[in-house]
Amino acid sequence: MGPDNVNRRGEPAELSTGGSQMGKSALGTVITYGTFDMFHIGHLRLLKRMRELGERTIVAVSTDEFNRLKGKKALIPYAERKEIIESLDCVDLVIPEQSWEQKPDDIREHKVDTFVMGNDWNGKFDHLKAHCQVVYLDRTRGVSSTELRESLASILADDRQISNILSLLKALKGDLG
Repeated sequence: MGPDNVNRRGEPAELSTGGSQMGKSALGTVITYGTFDMFHIGHLRLLKRMRELGERTIVAVSTDEFNRLKGKKALIPYAERKEIIESLDCVDLVIPEQSWEQKPDDIREHKVDTFVMGNDWNGKFDHLKAHCQVVYLDRTRGVSSTELRESLASILADDRQISNILSLLKALKGDLG
């Protein structure tokens, strides 16, 4: 049994039932997938709501290699993103997401009852209904990794513009002096 087959407490994954049973439905094991780059409040709220749907939660975090295949580049390396997710009380097990095709196998292997994604993916995983229940949860408004990246790019662009203006002013000052 490798490190990807134990929960955050070091127990074999198949033995984990999570923490408190209060407020849990009878939906059993719940799974979701994502890159979880630039972890933010929207991620946390999604994972906490997911926890309310089952006794055991599994999060598949996209590996750096899989992100490259998807044409994405995570700012935070896979090992660190995995460690962040593993540290959350609402998550029992973190596994690597290495391909689009692995989902049915993961569902069978981990005896998943419910597959959860944010509603920005609405309908995209309905084919998994042959294996388990599929639920699309509402996203946290105004927060997304894409928006954070765009804001960061804008800030960096503004800094470059300011730097260019300062360089131009220094050059002009030199020419005048």
